Amino acid sequence: MTSLRSVPVAPKALPLVGHLIPLLRNPLEFISSLPAHGELVRIRLGPFTLVMICDPELTRQALVDDRVFDKGGPIFDRVREVVGDDSLASCPYGAHRRLRRLAQPAFHPARFPGYAKAMSACVEEAAGSWRAGQVLDVPTEMMAITSRITATTLFSGALPPGELGPVLNDVKTFFDGFYQRMFMVPPLDRLPTSGNRSHVRARTRLRDAFDQIIAKHRTEGVDHHDLLSALIVAHHPEDDSPGMTDAEISDTIVTFFLAGTETTAALLAWALDLLARHPQMERRLHAEVDAVLDGARATHADLPRLELTHRVITETLRLRPPGWIFTRTVTADTRLGGHLLPAGSSVAYSPYLIHHRPDLYDNSETFDPDRWDPRRPQPPRHALLPFAAGARKCIGDTFGMTEAVLALATITARWRLEHLPGQQQVRPALGLALRPRRLHMQAKPR
Repeated sequence: MTSLRSVPVAPKALPLVGHLIPLLRNPLEFISSLPAHGELVRIRLGPFTLVMICDPELTRQALVDDRVFDKGGPIFDRVREVVGDDSLASCPYGAHRRLRRLAQPAFHPARFPGYAKAMSACVEEAAGSWRAGQVLDVPTEMMAITSRITATTLFSGALPPGELGPVLNDVKTFFDGFYQRMFMVPPLDRLPTSGNRSHVRARTRLRDAFDQIIAKHRTEGVDHHDLLSALIVAHHPEDDSPGMTDAEISDTIVTFFLAGTETTAALLAWALDLLARHPQMERRLHAEVDAVLDGARATHADLPRLELTHRVITETLRLRPPGWIFTRTVTADTRLGGHLLPAGSSVAYSPYLIHHRPDLYDNSETFDPDRWDPRRPQPPRHALLPFAAGARKCIGDTFGMTEAVLALATITARWRLEHLPGQQQVRPALGLALRPRRLHMQAKPR
């Protein structure tokens, strides 16, 4: 049996609680300090141990070898409480390849013009409702946009506006309490506290709402040209293997809705914050959207020419990756770098940690979209991991990038969002997604 003894322990662990205090108080600063102590570093969470991978190449190795480094650990244990065990994102290695093949047609390039049309319409409707001088709660406004986009592309309007609000509240309940629950050891996570009760109620309502929509789609037997219809009729063309079960569709739809609302909303909010702090880059972006867009909304046909907009989104993903930390479970004794990891070990990797390493990025703390200009030398391979890598790379990466670019272009074609007087540097509100805390901006017509 192998041992973790060769992996150094992060400094300043306290008796009993280990590193829980810095992880709860300032986790981004804490994990960013870990590469100084080794390529792998042990973190203690009360009685549990987590091995943080601090090296980009070792991170890539773990992501590519998803048989040995399978979905699991503290984060995915909590994710499965809501999305179940049968979703594309949460299922174990043995089920993943089949589910990925079945879900892939929903993300075929031929479907993207239709998705993009729905995305642009939702953004234009929201941005068109703002008033000159209105103070916007930016993360909340972006959540309203992305939730409407996700509901439209997933369900083709089967979730009307009156029902979307309660669903969005349940999504917010899930994300708001996620980070604290991640470090809550049993049986504390099952105590009848107000937070635990709210979590269970939100989870139940969310699942019930989506199961009703799935049942309605199946009964109608009509292709609504949405993601849910694609999953219902999915089959593998080269064999007679069955399509997705109702449980697999339900888990996958919940996953797509959660991922499609919170992460893209956080990304857009951060992009608007960063642009307001860099007026020269903001002016260049305005010049691009003015030259490219024919009308108020960006379309799928505009994407190839929205080059700077795409670079702004990419750089925002580097500086403020919504998915900032993930865990995996080691399924067999294995070697990673110079260390042996026993089966059952929990490992973690952090896109935020990799993206902020000064040895990988010049001026790593600086917002510089031009670092992604293909005419400039590019950062090292595997230095950018917003959508993971390997066979389990996010199936919705192109969907998310398309949505973010279209939304940012459509918003900035019509509005400048300015920080309120005295607005200090915006701090992140940590949860499953890294989103800005208390970001209020004033809408100024362009």
